[in-house]
Amino acid sequence: MSADRLPAVVAFGGGHGLAATLQALRRVTDRITAVVTVADDGGSSGRLRREFGCLPPGDLRMALAALCGDDSEGRLWAEALQSRFGGQGPLAGHALGNLLIAGLWQRGLDAVEGLDRVGRLLHAAGRVLPMSTEPLTLSGQILGHDPSQAGRLTTVLGQAEVAATPGQVVSVRLDPVDPPAHPAVIEAIGRADWLVFGPGSWFTSVVPHLLVPEQAQAVVVSPARRLVVLNLQPAGETAGLTASRHVEILAQHAPRLRLDAVVADPRFAVDPALARQVEALGAELTVAPVGLADGSPRHDPLLLAATLARAMGL
Repeated sequence: MSADRLPAVVAFGGGHGLAATLQALRRVTDRITAVVTVADDGGSSGRLRREFGCLPPGDLRMALAALCGDDSEGRLWAEALQSRFGGQGPLAGHALGNLLIAGLWQRGLDAVEGLDRVGRLLHAAGRVLPMSTEPLTLSGQILGHDPSQAGRLTTVLGQAEVAATPGQVVSVRLDPVDPPAHPAVIEAIGRADWLVFGPGSWFTSVVPHLLVPEQAQAVVVSPARRLVVLNLQPAGETAGLTASRHVEILAQHAPRLRLDAVVADPRFAVDPALARQVEALGAELTVAPVGLADGSPRHDPLLLAATLARAMGL
């Protein structure tokens, strides 16, 4: 990469975790592509997906809002996209941005063209792409889903169910198992200087990106460097798991994956096996405070931006 240009970064994830990464990355570079999971089947996204057969727009909307222009118009549209209808009527719970995106698709725009139109409305500092051209179904193998049979593996269907299920998630898979990757995503990976995974719901937002065969192959063979941002604490579907186990889960779902950098907050990086696991994958570990000062499990965009820049050698 030339010293006189900013790096091209492709960030993979979904929901609040990807939004946190994008809010930090936009302070590091203006060459950002967000690749978003499309297996969500809960809430407003699930309702629109079931009614219209479209991609679930919610995580795509959040990524666009995170990249909104740093001006009054961009921020206004981002706030509008994130707002939800109240009340008890048929629109209750829907995010305005979900309806806007789905409405553009209903008018005949393909998935990426619709997202690009909304991005221009927001003056977005980057591009948002779906990880597949069709909505996907996520299933998980859960240990102890039935408390009376703690040692038994149970298959749980649906991203929302996997994310909220009791028991320990052992692995996840997609249906179909060989979904089509979006050509624009493969192109962006091939042009990237850095590929960034996480933070976020590990099994439902991060790992799925390694389960689309064409996309996973592009990640493995890309000349770009690969960086993982760990969560601030284990929670939800990874409650009780160590930081090193999070990295190990990525390797289990994508055995050919090599990493170059892993970023962890000291409040989570207390696992002595983490450094060994990171080294085994060929990466360098950066441990730095990247969380908000109030102690909540949320990343501070400025601290994360500074740490990402350091890990990328900028």
